[in-house]
This record gives sequence, structure tokens and C-alpha cells, in this order.
Amino acid sequence: MKRWLIAVLLIAVAAAAGMFRGASGRFSANPSATADGEGREEIRQTYQLSPGANVEVRGINGQVDIETSDTTTAEVYILRTASTQTDLETRKVTITATPTSLVIQGENDRGGFWQRLWHNEVKQQVTLKLPRSIALLVKGVNGPVTAEEVTGALSVSGVNGKVRMAQTNGYSEISGVNGSVTVSIKQLGEKGIRIKGINGAVELRFADKVNADVEARGINGRVKAELPDVTVQGESERSKYNARIGAGGAPVNVSGVNGSVRLVRDTTATTSE
Repeated sequence: MKRWLIAVLLIAVAAAAGMFRGASGRFSANPSATADGEGREEIRQTYQLSPGANVEVRGINGQVDIETSDTTTAEVYILRTASTQTDLETRKVTITATPTSLVIQGENDRGGFWQRLWHNEVKQQVTLKLPRSIALLVKGVNGPVTAEEVTGALSVSGVNGKVRMAQTNGYSEISGVNGSVTVSIKQLGEKGIRIKGINGAVELRFADKVNADVEARGINGRVKAELPDVTVQGESERSKYNARIGAGGAPVNVSGVNGSVRLVRDTTATTSE
């Protein structure tokens, strides 16, 4: 009889805890368990952003995909999965939004060693559909990152996976990537683009009529230009490589690459008038 009463009490406490979490209003989510007991949570949110807003994605343990278009609406979709529903209580994702800012932050394991010992890894997949007129920062991602063009500054760092980005007229910096980096350069702003600390191959795809001055330093691999309008300046070597694309212009600086560097034509892109 006592065991039965204890079991009922534990069930009641668990149900109350679940109601409390659901009423917190932290964000709109849909937690559920699959047929095999896997934990799964989907988060869908929509926000309005003003032109030039700052968007940040930090601390994500999984893939990040970002699409952009001429809109003022930001659509956020986050999928969290774990071996069990209980494990989903760790590594939450917070969303903080204002008209001028959108921050998506993955939480660290607050329990440290013991949290990791008793709970399996939580995977997070972030898919964003954002306005093109923003500044974008992506930092600390354990997975591949893809992002379409933005008009403001672009910063990507601390990524353990492949990176595929599109560069427009804002300054871009990509650093600390353990994987290959591919950048489609439609046009360049005055400050250009900097790529450094890459453990993998780098491919820069230039749209037609893009003018740039390329400087590469500390490349542990071959630097190869496959463009019809490129002029290599001086001797081509790993420690020092300079080239002018077209009439020259904005700087494209590449340094500290453990892999090859290729300069190629992006036949799928067209420059803005």
C-alpha cells in the first residue's frame, strides 16, 4: 500500500513539474517522444526585424542553415533531438528578439561532468529564413553552417564543420573553422573579406566583373587561380601569394590555411548594377 501511494505521489509531482515548465512562456515549442522513445522538440517562431538588424546564432550543437530574401520577417525553426525525452531537459535553446536584434543561443551543460555522465548528447538543428538587410554573426557551432547573402557585416567563427557563405557589400570575417570553407563573392565592400585559421580547403567563387586584390599568407597547400582576368603579382608560393582580379579593388585576405586555396568563377552569380 505504501509503495502504491509513493508511486502516485511521484507521478503527481512529475505532472506538476511538466505543467510548470509548459506555463513558463519561454518560447513556443512542441516536445514529444517518437515511437522508439527518442526525445524530440520543435520550436517555430516568427519575428519582425527592422532593416540593419543584428542576428546572432551561438553555441549550437548541430547544423545551421540560413536563407535570406527581401523581407522584414524572420522565421525560426529549431529541432532538438536526444536519446530520451528526459535528456531534452539539458542544452536548451533560448531566443531573444527585438525589432533590431535576434539572438539564438544554445545553453551549455550547466551540470558539467555529472550532467554529461547521466544524460546523452542533445542535437540541435537551426533553420532560419531571414531578411537580407541584416548583420549576421555565427559563433561556436558544432556542425556545418550555410548562409545566403546579407547586406551588413558577416562574422563566422568557431565552427566544427563545413562553412558555405555568400558575401555581398558588407565586411566579412571567417575564422577558426575545422572544415572546408566556400564563399560566393557577388560583390565586395570597401573593407572586403578576411579568412583565417582554417583547417581545410578554401574556395572563393567570384561573380563576373568583381574586382579585388587577393593576398594569401601561411597556406599549407596549393594556391590556384582559375579565373580569366587574374594577374599574379610576384612569385607564387605558399608563404606569400598576391593576385589582382580584374582592375583590383577591395582586399581579400586569406591566412593560416591548412589546405588548398582556389580562386574560381561563380557561374551561378550575377553582380548588382
